[in-house]
Amino acid sequence: MNKQVLPYVELGMEKKEQVTKMFNSIASRYDMMNSLLSFGIYNYWKWKLVAELKQDKPKLILDVATGTADIAIALLKLNPEKIIGGDISAAMIASGEKKITQLAAPKKIELQIADAEQLPFSNNMFDAVTVAYGVRNFGNLELGLSEMFRVLKPAGKVVILEFSKPRNKFIKRFFNFYFNNICPLLGKLITGNKSAYTYLPASVKVFPDGEQFENILQSVGFLKTKCTTLSFGIATLYTGYKS
Repeated sequence: MNKQVLPYVELGMEKKEQVTKMFNSIASRYDMMNSLLSFGIYNYWKWKLVAELKQDKPKLILDVATGTADIAIALLKLNPEKIIGGDISAAMIASGEKKITQLAAPKKIELQIADAEQLPFSNNMFDAVTVAYGVRNFGNLELGLSEMFRVLKPAGKVVILEFSKPRNKFIKRFFNFYFNNICPLLGKLITGNKSAYTYLPASVKVFPDGEQFENILQSVGFLKTKCTTLSFGIATLYTGYKS
């Protein structure tokens, strides 16, 4: 199990409760912060995630930790029959529903409150499961991944986008300075919640990325796993299949 890092160290709550509280507090500025903190590179990473499923042509997709439905909306490019986005934060879901309405997105997207570690869906239900920047926030990483495996159909595909640690020493030095110093400052100025953006680099630091994360995917049953580093290793795209 990965080392626990909490958004609010002073609160006597489980990680899941703290993460829910954190996302509820930053939901209204979440998309702005994603774009700002990544210098817009987030859109490229999102495109890479969607492209991973192009050849698979999934009809029913689950987007775990969907947040404001950014990934769910991007997945419409695959022309699936249905996309279900689940998140534990009611405020994030509300922001996502507002965005879908404003964009006049098709009724192919359905958002609902859903705990990644106890997904309210049947076994072997989805053709694909996606999650972007969500697995770091699981209270129990293996349990969350096992749930994603459970709800996938046989031969279904999982695609996970997550922050990772650059290996190049120069990129790493810049990344660490930016993540540890600039991000919390911007987070406080824009969202009023410095803790959320102090938690971000701390959670990335302890997350088992690269081959370590691949090994965890394999341990819960995924086959043909692959990890692809993006933007000098700042983010990594992981894929795997259910047997």
